[in-house]
Amino acid sequence: MSEVLNILISLISILISLAFFTILERKILSYIQLRKGPNKVSMLGLLQPFSDAIKLFNKTMIFPTLSNFILILLAPLMVFVLSMVMWPLLPLGSFNIIDSTFNLLILFIMSSPSVT
Repeated sequence: MSEVLNILISLISILISLAFFTILERKILSYIQLRKGPNKVSMLGLLQPFSDAIKLFNKTMIFPTLSNFILILLAPLMVFVLSMVMWPLLPLGSFNIIDSTFNLLILFIMSSPSVT
């Protein structure tokens, strides 16, 4: 149980660090362009990633007239599910979520064309 909790904490910390790497990238690009960068949300713009996430969830959906709206709604979900399928296969510590006896390198090689 503690190892599953450890894995969840590590995944959450990776996602939060990704948000702050995004703010770091935006700050560096703004300094290159001689601007201040995102600083409206809080001191030094530290809450900007959370503001971006809230703004992303509040966006309205625009459907083209001759489109399949079910496919437009399900496409982000399918991409998210496909990207999350690989997480249980990664060995995180001594505890593996899925006990795989086959070679994971073959699986990674077969799934790599979908990235490019």
